[in-house]
Amino acid sequence: MVTQNRAGHNGRRRLKRATSAESMSLCARAFWVTRPGSGEVREQTLAAPAAGEALVQTLFSAVSRGTEALVFQGRVPASEVERMRCPHQEGSFPGPVKYGYANVGRVLEGSSELCGRSVFCLYPHQDRYVVREAALVPLPDGVPEERAVLAANMETALNALWDARPLAGDRISVVGGGVLGCLCAYLASRLPGVDVELVDVRSDRADVAAVLGFRFALPAQATPERDLVLHASASQEGLRTALGLAASDAEIIELSWFGDREVALPLGEAFHRRRLSLRSSQVGGVSPHARRRFDHRARLALALSLCRDPALDRLFDSESPFEALPELMPELAAPTSGVLCHRLRYSQTEEPCSASASAAT
Repeated sequence: MVTQNRAGHNGRRRLKRATSAESMSLCARAFWVTRPGSGEVREQTLAAPAAGEALVQTLFSAVSRGTEALVFQGRVPASEVERMRCPHQEGSFPGPVKYGYANVGRVLEGSSELCGRSVFCLYPHQDRYVVREAALVPLPDGVPEERAVLAANMETALNALWDARPLAGDRISVVGGGVLGCLCAYLASRLPGVDVELVDVRSDRADVAAVLGFRFALPAQATPERDLVLHASASQEGLRTALGLAASDAEIIELSWFGDREVALPLGEAFHRRRLSLRSSQVGGVSPHARRRFDHRARLALALSLCRDPALDRLFDSESPFEALPELMPELAAPTSGVLCHRLRYSQTEEPCSASASAAT
């Protein structure tokens, strides 16, 4: 297993190696969605880091089966093309586009505060990259590099809990047992006196719920009369289930992003009589309830610190070399995929670019 802060002498050796290679063009390889349903690994050259920038060697990244699946399938609505951009995206929708936001690496060149350290960055799937140092968040003690790729989803779950503002003793259901739903249930279950139930159509999510410390139910057996329901299944059926589980005066927090799909809901039945509230939560902005203390960087740092629990490793159910992503992505993005979190591992080599590599921008 890779440990977090083993850089020390090894980090200095790698830094010297990178510096001595400045006369060569350092090659980077990145995954691009070339068109809806298809992707490839492309090469590009990297410019030397300027003042305030760092060169990072990627160790692990993770595929978000929610947003990344919609991007891969070309389902970003025209109205959301700008709002859907991730921090270090290149290209545009529907493609070619380089997209992703769960990257853990080690700083090869940079300031003395960062050089040799393991860091998280909201960067696409790319084996090395140059980025502003302000975009890098060092991994806290006790968070291994392999698990730290959960930070992006943990940040979304944290923001959702801030938006939802659950109370001690609440009866809480989370509909949708993907990574985001599991992390929401995980955080909610740590509140005093709460009763948390994860609801999903896949019975194998019961094992995940047991490891993470909360109950599980299939939709037909889900417990009704819930004080708070968080929906994260990205399906119309799941949102209907969430509405049906809510008690009078309860709130349903919508975490799914449906892309270009329209959703039909039974708002003419008991929705008004029970005085239900349906509200969205989105990670692009820090929750209004937390903005006094947290900006985006502080929120991400807190999310990283919440990844210390080894039980969270249960959310990784597949892993592959980075180079295999073009072949695997159609399967990972398919609606029938049962994968929770797919982790990519990167080889630790430094190679000059081939003559065909594109220049860095």
